[in-house]
Amino acid sequence: MLEQTLNSLKSFIPETVLIVSLIVCIILDLILRKKSAIVSVAGIIGIIISAYFAWMQLDMKGIAFSGMIVVDPYSVFFKMIFALSTIIIIIFALFSKEIFESTHKNEHVYLMISLALGANLMASSVNLLMMYLSLETVSITSYILSGYNKKVKRSSESAMKYVIYGAASSGIMIYGISLLYGFTGSMNIFEISMFLSKANLASSPLMVLCIVMILAGFGYKISSVPFHFWTPDVYEGAPIPVTAFLAVTSSAAGFAVLIRFFATTFLQNGMILNGNFGIIPGVNWPEIIIVLSVASMILGNFVAVWQTSVKRMLAYSSIAQGGYIMLGLVVANQQGITAMLIYLMAYLFMNLGAFFVLILISNKLDTDELIGMKGLGYKAPVICIAMAVFMLALSGIPSTIGFVGKFYLFSALIHSNMFWLALVALMNSVVSLFFYIKVLKYMFLMKPDEGDTQKLKFSPGAYIMLFALAIPTMFFGLYFTPLVRIAEFSATMFGIK
Repeated sequence: MLEQTLNSLKSFIPETVLIVSLIVCIILDLILRKKSAIVSVAGIIGIIISAYFAWMQLDMKGIAFSGMIVVDPYSVFFKMIFALSTIIIIIFALFSKEIFESTHKNEHVYLMISLALGANLMASSVNLLMMYLSLETVSITSYILSGYNKKVKRSSESAMKYVIYGAASSGIMIYGISLLYGFTGSMNIFEISMFLSKANLASSPLMVLCIVMILAGFGYKISSVPFHFWTPDVYEGAPIPVTAFLAVTSSAAGFAVLIRFFATTFLQNGMILNGNFGIIPGVNWPEIIIVLSVASMILGNFVAVWQTSVKRMLAYSSIAQGGYIMLGLVVANQQGITAMLIYLMAYLFMNLGAFFVLILISNKLDTDELIGMKGLGYKAPVICIAMAVFMLALSGIPSTIGFVGKFYLFSALIHSNMFWLALVALMNSVVSLFFYIKVLKYMFLMKPDEGDTQKLKFSPGAYIMLFALAIPTMFFGLYFTPLVRIAEFSATMFGIK
């Protein structure tokens, strides 16, 4: 047992580095006893080292800790996304007035590292118990971060709503897991797949109930309808860097475990033929995903149209974007998984970019309302042009990275003869263009109030960060071969038995 644990630790180096970084940041915070960029820098260095060791595992395929987690290119892909997004969010916090003026010191840094650790475990989990524990690690950290500004009433309110919805979905999920365990006698998703393939009991109503209950936990994490009710209020009440963190890192972790669960547990004898998953007869989970995907797209896009707060608009946008991403899972093949991974990479740049612009604007105007951004294009042209890039990318306009993501998702649907679903997604993209363009309308087509024409000034660091997100959003929209190759490799090398 000891020898097996020591061998497993060799595969656990990236997570071990994150744990050490977490402890170091706590100690530095206790020593410094004041807000300091030193803690943020230490956290970023730790994440970079962790990402380096994760990258070194790109060609590895192995099982660790008695089948609790695996190391494969698929998990490494998500670990790189988590590392990059966490580093960017920690930098965001240095620019955010909400974080800087809070009564806390540096707690946000090690809370974000803790969330990244849980996300890493979610991406690697192949045991239902491990999936649940890692999801709870991410969730509990998210609750604390969403109520970070404890003196702000709406922040405390958002944290309370998050806890209540999270506890409900978590309870439903663990009950579904217990039913599946009682049904199959195993927590390992590979063993569950083998049992269901041989037992021919998959069409049982109990199995459908298990899927729906477990999906409640995953759906809550990715803000899927009907598990989305917490999203608008939490996004609005939490500090903007935290909102961005939940929208990108936490959601990506949810998709990482969602894909692995469905694309492994209900595979007949682990069969992948010509890139298509051999789904166990009677388990119609793609139909359930279709319903959730379409509902998320429609509700997210149409409700976003009526929002006057940019934060709430981006919250409903995230619900809709989650619906688009789920389309890749519907087709149940490696082409669909590849499309999902491409879109998640695209989503990182364009969504974080939009939130960073919102941080800069909120710092100056103390509002995230559209009406407060009237004529902002005259007072901060560079910032608003960057916002235009991110808004157009989120809507899927050609020559942006968002178009590439949607192109591959729609191509996967068409290739699988799901033309009607591709058409529904395309029509929803047209609707989304309305509220994304509305932001630009206020910025560029409306003049500022009389006497309010003073230019807004931003630090050089803000412009550097802005360009670091805007340039990839445009560059990978024109030259996307590297992204596609990475995604194809991760999807092809998916799964270990």
